[in-house]
Amino acid sequence: MVAPGEAGMVLGPLRGASLPPPAMPTAALRLLCGVVMPAAMLCAEPLPRITFPSGDPRRTLTHFSQENVSHYDIFLLHESEEELYVGARDRVLALTVGTPGSIRAKASIMWGPTAEKISECAFKKKSQETECFNFIRVLVALNQTHLYVCGTYAFSPVCTYIQLENFTLMSSSRGQPFLDGKGQCPFDPQHTYTALLVDGELYAGTMNNFQGNEPIISRSLGSRTLLKTDAFLRWLSADAAFVASFSIPGDDKVYFFFEETADEFDFFERLLVPRVARVCKSDVGGDKVLQKKWTTFLKAQLVCSQPGHFPFNVIHHAFALPRRDGGADFYAVFTSQWQAGRAGSAAVCAYRQEALEEVFEGKYKELNKESSRWTVYGGPDMNPRPGSCYMGPSSDKALTFMKDHFLMDGKVSPTQGQPLLVKTDITYTRIVVDETHGISGATYRVMFLATVEGFLHKVVELPGGPHIVESIQLFERPEPVKNLLLAPGKGILYVGYSSGVLQVPLANCSLHQSCAECVLARDPYCAWYSLEGSCQPTRAAAATEDMSAWLQDVEAGSPATMCHRGRSVAMPRTWGAQEDPVAERLSPPLNAVVYLRCPRHSALANYSWQQPDGQGGRGDTAVLPNHTLVVIMQRGTAGTYKCRATENGYTWTVAHYQLQDPSGVAPQLDELAEEDLAWGSSVPGTPRSYWPQFVTVTVLLAVTLAAAACLALLAYHDQLKARSKVRGCSTPHSPPSQRREKVPLNGGTGEPSAPGVPTEEEEEEEGSRACCLQLDGDIDVDNNRLHVPAGDTV
Repeated sequence: MVAPGEAGMVLGPLRGASLPPPAMPTAALRLLCGVVMPAAMLCAEPLPRITFPSGDPRRTLTHFSQENVSHYDIFLLHESEEELYVGARDRVLALTVGTPGSIRAKASIMWGPTAEKISECAFKKKSQETECFNFIRVLVALNQTHLYVCGTYAFSPVCTYIQLENFTLMSSSRGQPFLDGKGQCPFDPQHTYTALLVDGELYAGTMNNFQGNEPIISRSLGSRTLLKTDAFLRWLSADAAFVASFSIPGDDKVYFFFEETADEFDFFERLLVPRVARVCKSDVGGDKVLQKKWTTFLKAQLVCSQPGHFPFNVIHHAFALPRRDGGADFYAVFTSQWQAGRAGSAAVCAYRQEALEEVFEGKYKELNKESSRWTVYGGPDMNPRPGSCYMGPSSDKALTFMKDHFLMDGKVSPTQGQPLLVKTDITYTRIVVDETHGISGATYRVMFLATVEGFLHKVVELPGGPHIVESIQLFERPEPVKNLLLAPGKGILYVGYSSGVLQVPLANCSLHQSCAECVLARDPYCAWYSLEGSCQPTRAAAATEDMSAWLQDVEAGSPATMCHRGRSVAMPRTWGAQEDPVAERLSPPLNAVVYLRCPRHSALANYSWQQPDGQGGRGDTAVLPNHTLVVIMQRGTAGTYKCRATENGYTWTVAHYQLQDPSGVAPQLDELAEEDLAWGSSVPGTPRSYWPQFVTVTVLLAVTLAAAACLALLAYHDQLKARSKVRGCSTPHSPPSQRREKVPLNGGTGEPSAPGVPTEEEEEEEGSRACCLQLDGDIDVDNNRLHVPAGDTV
């Protein structure tokens, strides 16, 4: 027996068989998306067109790992892209990666902490099983012959050099085996960090102490003076967490991306703010003021928000993409601190370098010492501007100003004022961006986004919105991706995680077996080569002379436009290949339940079943939510069944079944079976629809609400009418001046009334009753008369 959901599953024969509920009609689903959930934006959220589960042979991944080695966290790619250096736990590896699809170990260095350091680490109440190791955190190319590497070294960070010729550790110029790594490498492997080498100098953002409450941005190595941020002046909050740092070619600045608790806002809870900080490469520190401290340190707030939602204020990673015209664009991934578990969203925002510089050239914030509030600086401008990059020492006045004016008033807004991509129930941990050219010469940017659960999303940035080409499940069990590194020359993406390294090809063109499928993928790395009838990487197009033979439509993905060039209107799926899959023939017995699977080749396509024409059969069929067609086999249900997909106006067959007419006499079903089958019956060829019932219930609900509103208005009208009626017509028999006193003014008792004589209260009550007598007769308003019937008296 075949498992449910597989092609051609047959169960039966069954008595009293009933069908599962049909899928929701497409029209009802669209109404639900457009009316019930407009604010959730679930219907407009981009979906991955194709999802590859772990181990899927359609998406080949190359894996590398070594026994007893873990935490493959740090990557450094040789400029030739032939070797990949990896920093792991207690190891530094050199891998040969020159051939795509192959990763081989070339050399390895064992660099673990000494027994003495491990003992000290354990004495500091750290775990010897998980923390007292040497986690590599800095790995940069010092020159053509040496690498510079730093590690946590059991909570005592150290640094050293690696000689590439024989790939061994070497001592420093002072004869010491290792250099002090404080200020360059974190103590705790859980702390975030960033480091890059610029002109032989190491710029690092990390924690500067064991407690993890003194963040620092420093510049070391080289021949110039060591510079760092001032902890006493609180340029950085105690919980600052660095995620990335960049140096743009041709620019005299280094940018640091991080998050920290905002001090400038009065908030009832700890408020995290994403930041970007800037220092100048030409900074030499102050002579008297800010000695060995940055004199050009400035920081500003990053904004990544969506109208109607909490701001995305937790930054996880950033990437800088240099532009061909100069400058760079910065991409960053965010989440919100107010999301709980998987209930939140992740966002990708992009920022132009010009937007950053505009804020850094704007107004400063300053702390009012009396009110302890941050306000906008309104004093006179200073020339040269404090914090600007220029050669030569600054004046003491300017440096004193910089000590308290390091925070900018402006905020850096993203490109187009909104995120490029927002995804629910996902947390992106890493991002890299590649820029490639299409067949037409257009430039496309492709984002590779790694999730906390081990998925990789390949997203194309388009004018009409992002398009997620594919989603790849990298690991069998969920675990976060630690690192991403692009090798654009080889067309490879390297993925680092706790157990090894993965090599992921950027293109997967061989998956698409037809022109339509290749165009529908909208993958900038792939195009249909009509001369050979195959989908190939666009890099191969440069070696051909006839560019018109290459077909690609990344913006629209319309096969009707591209694949029709010089062809007939029939538009075959492919040239030289079969149009429909081979029919699978099934011969189920009578009353058997047959599951016909419909492969979901694209999540963006609409799927429908083409069923045989009704020829006396009752059409006992239903469609499951996964597009599987359920058929209770009868003589009238035999025939050809095709599952067809429609995407961007193109329709093709993804599954083809032939149900044979069973022989023999069908057993008689009892009344219960007839009732069970009746609700699932529908016209052959179409699944049962609940649309009429949906419309009927909606109309009845509207009528009921309208009737209830009318009744409420009538009740309110009657209430107002009742209030306007005269409740009595009591008139006094004598003026107030003629009434007798009930109690004498002298305090004595009044005269008692004679027996049989009514009191004043009784007289008034009697008069009231007399006034309110009901008159029987007709009133002549014109003549002011009352016509009383004969025999009646008033």
